[in-house]
Amino acid sequence: FTNVKEFQSSYKEIYTYIYTIITAVFVILAFTRSYMFYTLCLRSSAKLHNNMFKSVIHATMRFFNTNSQGRIINRFAQDMGTVDNLLPSVAMDTIQLLLSTTGSCVLIAITNYWLIIPTVIIALMMYFLNRFCLHTTRAIKRLEGVTRSPVFEHLSSSVQGLSTIRAFQAQEKLKEGFDSHQDLHSCCFHLFATASRTLGYYLECVCSMYVVIVTLSFVIFDHGVLGGVVGLAITQCLTVTGHLQWVSQQVAEIENNMTSVERILEYNSIEQEPKLDKYVRTNWLEDGGITFCNVFLKYSVNDPPVLKNVSFKIAPKEKIGIIGRTGAGKTSIINAIFRLSYLSGSILIDNIDITNLSLQELRSKISIIPQDPVLFTGTLRYNLDPFEEWDDNDIWIVLEEVELKNAINMMPLGLDTVMSQSGSNISVGQRQLLCLARAILRNNKILVLDEATASVDSETDALIQKTIRRKFKDCTILTIAHRIDTIMDSDKILVMSA
Repeated sequence: FTNVKEFQSSYKEIYTYIYTIITAVFVILAFTRSYMFYTLCLRSSAKLHNNMFKSVIHATMRFFNTNSQGRIINRFAQDMGTVDNLLPSVAMDTIQLLLSTTGSCVLIAITNYWLIIPTVIIALMMYFLNRFCLHTTRAIKRLEGVTRSPVFEHLSSSVQGLSTIRAFQAQEKLKEGFDSHQDLHSCCFHLFATASRTLGYYLECVCSMYVVIVTLSFVIFDHGVLGGVVGLAITQCLTVTGHLQWVSQQVAEIENNMTSVERILEYNSIEQEPKLDKYVRTNWLEDGGITFCNVFLKYSVNDPPVLKNVSFKIAPKEKIGIIGRTGAGKTSIINAIFRLSYLSGSILIDNIDITNLSLQELRSKISIIPQDPVLFTGTLRYNLDPFEEWDDNDIWIVLEEVELKNAINMMPLGLDTVMSQSGSNISVGQRQLLCLARAILRNNKILVLDEATASVDSETDALIQKTIRRKFKDCTILTIAHRIDTIMDSDKILVMSA
């Protein structure tokens, strides 16, 4: 008896060690599986985001003219959020449920191999039901994604124009517009939720049929099967039905959420600006002469040309005023010089065709002060010298020339003052002067003024004109303007029509 007791005790220890090892191995495997899976998902998500970002950054101007801000934000916000948060967890659940369901089906087949037939039939019924419903839910999911973009667009525009909205007391009108966009999106989202729940209801009906079939099979065809085996089969049957139903819903959820991946991948195929690495020479722009030879320009491939067979010549250091009615093609000349649209003919700068230059080389050598001053979120120093080519002393000298030194000195952080989005924490006149300071710092041979003083008072206008006359006297200047005073100092006037 003592020997038997010792024998049993030794086997208990062995079993304990075996179960302990198995449990430890499973814990390690589970951790490794989760780590590898989510690492893979993280890399995939980062690659999707970076590819989309690079594609948008290098997109043509037509893309930004035809796609609203809300539509682009929707891709980077909601669609990327779906890829980051929803898809990994749903995919992991689906894989686990499929493996668990497979194990339960094997146990049921061991108890009664005839039950394989109804199991396969029920699985096929669920598959075809899933396929049938997915055509609807996937289309509704795409529609829900499309109707979400106007919500982002309306909200972004409202935040940017908040001061104007309050000034004209248009809050109620903006609320009505937002409610309209939100209601449309909510309708689509409710349709999607309803369709998903309907799929779940029909799957539940099919699963109930399966449970009835398995239970009745043991009642009708009694072959002396043990009660424990019957109980095991029924419990596993309940597990299979629950898992099959949930797997079907999760698979449908994966396919529906994959519309977000589809929408992200759409941005990988948008039209890109040409990438040429042809650098003629580092100092190719020395004089600033510009020649247009039979230039045609289109904003879209299928649209009629905006510039039609335009030819003219600008000598180095000439000051040209460009005038004409709205729609005459004044700004289109600037688009042609910067190669922002579809261009045919030839534009020569210092006798070099600009189509033989990379866009980076071309645009870095031409300064522009736009009508709407552009400032980026970041420090004041970053906005003036984004590529860190100048020291602080040079920046302060330029700020003094545009009479902003005292204003910047009064700010607590000076050059490290953070600019809010679009520079909304300073006045429009100061923004325009900062753009002028940025152009002076670049010291390029060609300067383009696109109605640069249209949004400022006459005093700031006079300051800008005086600074331009002094700092850019040896440069070629193209000035688009509506005020006579702005182009009074021009050497020649270019009149655009039709």
